[in-house]
Amino acid sequence: MKDSARYAKIVEWSEEDHCYVGSAPGLIYGGIHGDDEKAVFVELCQIVEESIELYRKEGKPLTPATSGRDFANLM
Repeated sequence: MKDSARYAKIVEWSEEDHCYVGSAPGLIYGGIHGDDEKAVFVELCQIVEESIELYRKEGKPLTPATSGRDFANLM
């Protein structure tokens, strides 16, 4: 299993931005925008991989894994 699989990836519609926004809570907050939901998800997956590489290059520990968490009910 890739380390990137340990991070939840969320793509949702933003009424404010009028586009899809991708994030990986705990690792990436927003920043990936687009009109095509699937394209945003693909780009988000690539950015998660690149972020993990940067953490490793800089010798920083990875943030705690977020997969398997219930983000819909975190209020």
